[in-house]
Amino acid sequence: MIRLLPPHLINQISAGEVIERPSSALKELIENAIDAEAKNIEITLIEGGKRLLSISDDGKGMNKEELFLSVERHATSKLPTDDLFNINFLGFRGEALASIGAVSHLKITTKAEAEETGLSLEVNAGKKSEITPTAHAKGTLIQMRDLFYNLPARLKFLKSDISELLASKEVIYKIALAYPEVSFTLFNEKKKLFFFPKAPSLKERARDIIDASFMENTLDINATRDGMILKGFISIPTYTRATSKDQYFIVNGRAIKDKMLYGILKAAYQGLLFQGRFPIAVLYLDIPHQEIDMNVHPAKTEVRFQKEASVRGLLIGALKQALATAGHRTSTTLGIGALESLSKNIEHNSYPSYSSSRDPSSFSRNSFNPSSFQRQSSPQGTNIFEDSVNTEFRQTPLDLENGFSVKTPSPFMSEEDYPSSKENAFPPLGFAKAQIQKTYIISQTQDGFILVDQHASHERLTYEKLQKAYTEQIKTQLLLIPEVVDLTESEVEALQHHKEEMQKLGFSYDRFGQNAVMVREIPALLRQSDIKALTKDIAEILEETKTAFALKERIKDILASMSCHGSIRAGRELSLNDMNALLREMEQNNFAGECIHGRPTYIELKLKDIEKLFNRS
Repeated sequence: MIRLLPPHLINQISAGEVIERPSSALKELIENAIDAEAKNIEITLIEGGKRLLSISDDGKGMNKEELFLSVERHATSKLPTDDLFNINFLGFRGEALASIGAVSHLKITTKAEAEETGLSLEVNAGKKSEITPTAHAKGTLIQMRDLFYNLPARLKFLKSDISELLASKEVIYKIALAYPEVSFTLFNEKKKLFFFPKAPSLKERARDIIDASFMENTLDINATRDGMILKGFISIPTYTRATSKDQYFIVNGRAIKDKMLYGILKAAYQGLLFQGRFPIAVLYLDIPHQEIDMNVHPAKTEVRFQKEASVRGLLIGALKQALATAGHRTSTTLGIGALESLSKNIEHNSYPSYSSSRDPSSFSRNSFNPSSFQRQSSPQGTNIFEDSVNTEFRQTPLDLENGFSVKTPSPFMSEEDYPSSKENAFPPLGFAKAQIQKTYIISQTQDGFILVDQHASHERLTYEKLQKAYTEQIKTQLLLIPEVVDLTESEVEALQHHKEEMQKLGFSYDRFGQNAVMVREIPALLRQSDIKALTKDIAEILEETKTAFALKERIKDILASMSCHGSIRAGRELSLNDMNALLREMEQNNFAGECIHGRPTYIELKLKDIEKLFNRS
């Protein structure tokens, strides 16, 4: 039998679509306040909003007729016409107050500027009281008490007070990012949790909500296309989070969740992030109203784009261009973190005293090992610690032509040749001063020094060269003696199946029996690499690649493996010229701040922070 549902049940069903938890109600009420042109919003929560959710604003307020209609279903002041594709407000569906009133004790107190007195209205489980006059300042105060008190089945699904509080805070963060001109204050259990004052810019508001260090490690986004405007900030690849919670997309003033936008952001950072890390992003997209459907979801958290290809092209182009300008920048927090860690070690370690009962020389010997700090004092390779010099490395210089070739002649290949000035006495990555443990390079900069991982940095440079060569034509090197590489039968089959594509990567080989291949030609950039290990790694990747389409997706993995094998290793002693050449080429590379696995290639230590470590400031 088909029957019409009673009004109170209809209201409860409607409320369930819009109000899932206190944070859902909070979102709707904040949006109403912003639509009412509020400039200051104050929120109070008790028991995470389950017992009380109160929101006060200084907006336009309502007169008696507007107040009466405000709690009716599908009543709104935000659709002056019937065009659902010309929406200029946030809360346009006209369901929020009616839905909240159906599942709570709701009280609205309001006063319009033109009215002499304020007005008050209560709604309990959908039943309205009479409107009564009351004293109130301009604006509106809405109090929601005992959410789902009449729906115990829904009430038991609410989470703990702290979980509901965190959800409400996230709602405020998203809306506050979209409207920096509005101030937000949050009280929980009568204690002020935060206050976001009116911000003069989007960047200032982002600094308040995320943190100051994020703004020191951002790339600005500004782009336009087909009437769309994109602006905002993204983090450099070495400044990341363990989750994607700090990724905000704001479309036409509304914070939304869209799989396509998240996918575009992920694609833009592909090959730049460490596994399991996520970039930070605050992106604002303004798009003509007729090209977007905001009415897809009752909570208005999802949208549908009419021109998805244009949106995708705008975002991926702007993000890629911004990431390309990052150059050799790396996160400023890395050096600070290193110094904090060192400071803690200093505080907790007990150093030996120089009493008569202890040999003072034992402390100095344990504290400084000459062999672990090899300063290259001249381009000729002389070393102040002659007893620890490895002459084999000194007699076999690094292959600069293929390893560190700089695209244009550099006027500052060494410190002596660099044209110093008061304004800029150092190049961006400074001058190499020493090599530690044959793995790390110390370089002095204008206001501190940097510590460079020689393998990670050269790996990135090699990868960029290989990637560019792959799109053009890779220079190859014929092997004087072909290399026979033993593999499994399936790996040999994989190499044979993708032989044509591998030739484009600079590899030429033939099958050599059932379980081996004979490599005859390799990319010139990799001529000093371990050919057997490299071929084995590539074969393993190809073995998992079944189709030509899948191979295109794995080319980056293959190039990454090639660049890893073709880069200088930890344990390779470098001369000053080698080290400076590496630094200069890093400065010319768009992604030199992180290796191909997303790890930083260097950390920077500022002199002012080092002085604090030694109590000199």
